[in-house]
Order: sequence, then structure tokens, then C-alpha cells
Amino acid sequence: MVVCVNGGTAKEVAGTWAATLEWLVRRLAPGFPALSFVEVRYRVKSWNRLDSCIEDCRAAVDLAAGEGAEEVALLGFSMGGAVAIAAAGHPLVSTVIGLAPWIPERLEVAGLRGRRLAIVHGALDRPLPGIPGVSAKSSLAGFDRIRALGVDATYTVVPAGLHGVALRSPRGGLVTLPRADRWATLVAAELGRFSAEKG
Repeated sequence: MVVCVNGGTAKEVAGTWAATLEWLVRRLAPGFPALSFVEVRYRVKSWNRLDSCIEDCRAAVDLAAGEGAEEVALLGFSMGGAVAIAAAGHPLVSTVIGLAPWIPERLEVAGLRGRRLAIVHGALDRPLPGIPGVSAKSSLAGFDRIRALGVDATYTVVPAGLHGVALRSPRGGLVTLPRADRWATLVAAELGRFSAEKG
């Protein structure tokens, strides 16, 4: 089972489906009929409530176990990358895929020991006025800290990639960002690896 972990905002708002994860699941799920995809719907979607978001992610993995999941991959975008990394110590989690993950220095990463981590980050990602973002330099520093623990981890930069693969239009539709196909290819490769190891 793949548990999708959404990004967040500075404001404390109700949990909603991240455009990047929605786009990727629509695109990739048909190619992985043996995998189920579920979403973590935060009670409050904010990086100022990170502990609560981590609790929600762990609860989602527990629910997945209750539905018969024997192994879980966490697919986390932006703040969801931090949430997924923090929740990786759950016994069912074997793989974490972080898309433009926020990995603050204070984040506990020891739960990744014995798991696989794959980070994918856009080369042009960065916070802009009014638009959240995570610099690749920042996630690379987190990656180095994680690798120092001996975690099986990879880090891939998407040339000309931005913060994720899609935005939500004012009317609610998805607007695809440049290099989305490259992101999808990389995520599909990680899901294929997870699916093969699971089987």
C-alpha cells in the first residue's frame, strides 16, 4: 500500500489533497494495479502543527494495517516529506519517497534506519514571495544527515524542475508544471522497486 502524505502551509487550514500528489496518483496508479493508494487527510494542514500531522500519518498507516496492508511505502510531498520521514519508524513502513521534502534540522530521522529513502527534488525549487517552496540545497543537507546514519538513500535532482509537478487552478483543476513527466518517471521507478520487493 502507498500512503500519500500531503504538503502544508503556514496557515492552519483543513487538510486537502495536494495537487502534486493528486496528479501523480492519477498518472501512476493505473500502472500499479497491485498497489492501493490512500491519502493522509490532516486534521490541520500546517507546518506549525507538524506533530499533529505526524500523528495523522501514523494513524493512516495503522488504518492501512487494519485493512490488511503488510507493507507500506510513504509518498510525501514538501512538508509531507518531513511527516513521512518522522513516521518512517512504523513497523509496516519499508520505503519513503520524498518529493521536494522539507527536512528541518530539528526533525527526528532515526526512524529511517532499516528503511529505504528516495528523494527527488527540482533544481529550481525555492520559496518565492507568496509561494511555498523548499530549496534543493536544504533537502540535500537533510539527506546528508540521514545518510550519516547508514540509511539506504538516494537523491535525484530534476533539471529545471520546480516545487512538485502540479498546481491547483482557481477553479480546482490541475495545472501541470514543467518536467512533470520526469518526476513521474522517477516516482514510478521507486514504486516499481517497492512493488517488486514487496512481492
